[in-house]
Amino acid sequence: MATPTLAPSSIDSPAQGRPQLGRKPGRGTLVLFFLVLALGLAYSAWSLVSDVDDMGTTVTTWTPFLLLGVALLIALGFEFVNGFHDTANAVATVIYTNSLPAHFAVVWSGCFNFLGVLLSSGAVAFGIIALLPVELILQVGSSAGFAMIFALLIAAILWNLGTWWLGLPASSSHTLIGSIIGVGVANALMHGRDGTSGVDWGQALKIGYSLLLSPLIGFFFAAMLVVVLRMLVKNRALYKAPEGDAPPPWWIRSLLILTCTGVSFAHGSNDGQKGMGLIMLILVGTLPMAYALNRTMPADQALHFSVVAEATQQALAKADPTPVAGDPRQTLSEYVRTKQASAQLVPSLAALAGMIGTDVKGYGSLAQIPAAAMANVRNDMYLTSEAIRLMSKDKVGGFDADTQSKVDLFKQQIDSATRFIPLWVKVAVAIALGLGTMVGWKRIVVTVGEKIGKTHLSYAQGASAEVVAMITIGAADMYGLPVSTTHVLSSGVAGTMVANGSGLQMRTIRNLLMAWVLTLPAAILLSGGLYWVFTQIF
Repeated sequence: MATPTLAPSSIDSPAQGRPQLGRKPGRGTLVLFFLVLALGLAYSAWSLVSDVDDMGTTVTTWTPFLLLGVALLIALGFEFVNGFHDTANAVATVIYTNSLPAHFAVVWSGCFNFLGVLLSSGAVAFGIIALLPVELILQVGSSAGFAMIFALLIAAILWNLGTWWLGLPASSSHTLIGSIIGVGVANALMHGRDGTSGVDWGQALKIGYSLLLSPLIGFFFAAMLVVVLRMLVKNRALYKAPEGDAPPPWWIRSLLILTCTGVSFAHGSNDGQKGMGLIMLILVGTLPMAYALNRTMPADQALHFSVVAEATQQALAKADPTPVAGDPRQTLSEYVRTKQASAQLVPSLAALAGMIGTDVKGYGSLAQIPAAAMANVRNDMYLTSEAIRLMSKDKVGGFDADTQSKVDLFKQQIDSATRFIPLWVKVAVAIALGLGTMVGWKRIVVTVGEKIGKTHLSYAQGASAEVVAMITIGAADMYGLPVSTTHVLSSGVAGTMVANGSGLQMRTIRNLLMAWVLTLPAAILLSGGLYWVFTQIF
């Protein structure tokens, strides 16, 4: 039998099964939407108040809570915009292949975005934070820290809204990373340093490679999957546009629904973490007594922590017995900022490890550390963790295997104490991202479903693009790498159009490439400019 071909068809023809996207949600859907929103806000507020009350701290001013409220609204607003901007990609294929009705698909995707956020690991969240300037993270509760948070979030929201308005599937991940770089560069320039010193470029390049390679993976593997399908599966209906409202064959329909579910879950797990990481920075800056350290760590684990810290101090002191001169924090801060190791680096690391161990041992557990000391202890831990990370990456210190294993174990203990995400933060982000999928999704859906290829999306094309997107995003999440659902899925659709001989609408492709190229510099300029403005205001 000859290889089936896709009959030419114009996507502008209503006879070719263009889905009905204009139906408005019913009253029940709206009631459920606002009910979930109200419950999420109530649960988050109750959890926040409970955490502060557990510390027994007397509230003398409401200023931190006002700043916290504004910052949380902006951070959750970013995730809400991310929801309707990015997740439209997950539902475009099931909508344009008649696998699911449009509004049901959107609600379905929102539910699995919600679950993806709740079950996420947190690795991506702290990978994003590692891009931020360390000096700003250490003073995140200061005016400069709030200027940083507000600038990068507002810049990301503005660019996302602009590209959404134009119907361009731009990347929220790309936007947020550009915003972080912009703040880092502006902060360095404002302090008279070279702009390149304001960002951890090693981490930025690692993330940049994942953002660059993921759409290429989406394009080529989705195209290959279509070719393989056409070789192995000879059902001609799979390679044609849907006729009217007819759904696809049951097995391909099941696959499309499964992959839509998988992409939605993976998107929630990957993209939701970016907002969680920034919210944790906000909480540490405004309410360090409740969120600077993981107070749920058991007392026996805290005792083990102090033992590991003491063993690490002794091993480092043995590796380099040079006496410490001055404050070890200053030496480590300079190293983390400049990446230039000094003769005092290892002795300073040993001294600070000992100080951290003594603090934790003296208080008995992280929960017993006084509110006034909480932020300082966390800063010491964070500074030590970053110094160890950079020393391991640059192979600084030349430690033997035993010393290196003690240092690595100490870093793991520090990270478990500082890198945690409360359940209510996950719930708040999950609701923002999940509800965001149900608002404003049509613009991006139409672009992906109608304006990338010259023909209507076929069943085989939709399934191939979704399978590759689901696997790619899931794998990136396992390795803690932020990738763009938008780029992976839209490039996958483009790859299937090429493989199927359908052709591409070059005007859309040019617009997508322009958005991809401009996103990074635009976000850098926006966030850098906003950071300068906010530092002047604050």
